[in-house]
Amino acid sequence: MKILGISAFYHDSAAALIQDGKIIAAAQEERFTRKKHDSAFPTNAIRFCLEHADCNLSDVEAIAFYDKPLLKFERLLETYYAFAPGGIQSFLTAIPVWLKEKLFLKKLIRDELNEIGNFDHKKTNLFFPEHHLSHAASAFYPSAFEEAAILTVDGVGEWATTSLSHGKGNNIKILKELRFPHSLGLLYSAFTYFIGFKVNSGEYKLMGLAPYGAHGSEEVQRFVNIIRTHLIEIQSDGSIWLNQRYFNYATGLRMVDESKWMSLFKMPARKPEDPITQQHCNLALAIQVVTEDIIVAMARELRRLTGSHNLCMAGGVALNCVANGKLLNEGIFRNIFIQPASGDAGGAPGAALATWHIAYNQPRAITKELDGMKGSYLGPSIDERDVHKLIHRYKAKAIHFSNEDELCAVVAEKINEGNVIGWVNGRMEFGPRALGARSILGDARNTEMQKKMNVKIKYRESFRPFAPSILAEACHEYFNLDQPSPYMLLVQQIKNTRSFPPPPGYANLDMRSKLYFTRSELPAITHVDYSARIQTVHEETNPRYHKLIKTFYRRTGCPVIVNTSFNVRGEPIVCTAEDAYRCFMRTEMDYLVIGDFLFAKSQQPDFNDKENWQETFELD
Repeated sequence: MKILGISAFYHDSAAALIQDGKIIAAAQEERFTRKKHDSAFPTNAIRFCLEHADCNLSDVEAIAFYDKPLLKFERLLETYYAFAPGGIQSFLTAIPVWLKEKLFLKKLIRDELNEIGNFDHKKTNLFFPEHHLSHAASAFYPSAFEEAAILTVDGVGEWATTSLSHGKGNNIKILKELRFPHSLGLLYSAFTYFIGFKVNSGEYKLMGLAPYGAHGSEEVQRFVNIIRTHLIEIQSDGSIWLNQRYFNYATGLRMVDESKWMSLFKMPARKPEDPITQQHCNLALAIQVVTEDIIVAMARELRRLTGSHNLCMAGGVALNCVANGKLLNEGIFRNIFIQPASGDAGGAPGAALATWHIAYNQPRAITKELDGMKGSYLGPSIDERDVHKLIHRYKAKAIHFSNEDELCAVVAEKINEGNVIGWVNGRMEFGPRALGARSILGDARNTEMQKKMNVKIKYRESFRPFAPSILAEACHEYFNLDQPSPYMLLVQQIKNTRSFPPPPGYANLDMRSKLYFTRSELPAITHVDYSARIQTVHEETNPRYHKLIKTFYRRTGCPVIVNTSFNVRGEPIVCTAEDAYRCFMRTEMDYLVIGDFLFAKSQQPDFNDKENWQETFELD
């Protein structure tokens, strides 16, 4: 039985196809349209899923949408009523869209599907599981746990902003909910906005900025006290109450009341391209600390309610890998599984899985592998014909390797020489992280690599860290991590034996001085607080990527390389061979690998790209 899952119309639209309870294909719409966080109906992603399964819409028995639009509309109306007469401008903007489109979502979905192929809505069941149930299902059902506690934290679904659940067998029971407008996700997004980053996109920048804060300083503690005193009340079970006097997101067009925040924190809201000061770093650290404390409190309550030793996590806040690392270190749960597409995109497979196991009451087959996400390599692949078309169109020059060992040996040596490699291999990743299928690679030992990748390749802020890809079997030698982290969702410290002691007064150094101090044997991936966002690479899920790193290890004695997503700032991760080549030629990458083909930048013809990538892709 095939079930199509859909998430759409807010951000990160996606589609997923499951067959007899197993995810066989999933992709985000942005990868096809090249519009980051695309919210449109995922027409292209659905087409891919059907093509991959070699089936038509008529072969799909059920379709599941990731939330209940009528409940969301109820929340909208009740919120505007509660805040009346405030928010009239936002009300007049939002209501026509709801009346025209979202309120009649069944018809809209059917119309969109009819554009894709033959679709008889009378024969195909249409389900609308609740938003947080879709999130919870996306984490629990692919996990390797027979039973588990489930923590779902995001901005808001219909009403819920946090849910504590218990999964057992094929059932998920929601035990507690926190409801709008009180939301940890929206609190974090409010600080994202105030510090000048884009909401629903720049939260990871805020997380990356936080370690530059002066730990233990009076200003950081003052900011923490202001947050806890004026903005939020935190209960012992992790539930929170947000003081709406300081926020505008409920009915306004902005996240916060800027004048009140400026008065509280004694600083103006930062504009997106303004310089980042130490004060911004300290404020980022303060909200990160508060967020971690809340998540730990929620987890303790969830452990008390369920008695489980296993935890599954989903929702946008589950992408806060620093908080995840703190939670792991608290030892509340023995085992943690985090859905790699924890944001709204993950609602697509979650809705489909919830339909299969709950609506159709189908049993779970517990996976014997790491998990049921297949390394998150669930998107399109590129075949040799695609590469030949690319070569013909751009008159590109490439070397073809018929032997995988030889290819890995050449690429490993290029990395060792300090080159930056675009790496396209196998099926594209599902979720926000590049995991060795659509990645840019470099030497983690190179002291210039972080700066080179940020400034000349990614064209992004220099403070942002890069992640290490490490052979899973060697992880314990370099990092304080004793469990798999295949999805780059756990931050842990680099081992003392691999790090260099900081200079006197390190905590009080300015941002630039901290950034360019060599902290470890792996300077390109060691953040300013001696941490790293780790990806353990497993032979069973990505054999070629594992072989490349193993080849590099044999050559250099180092089982770690730098891995960042294959894109420039503001661009979705590349999907096709042409996406990859265009990004390669627009940047200062040295080599590009697509499947069995190696392209050297020095051998390519002039690239007359009429598009300016900074105009094509809106900066995030």
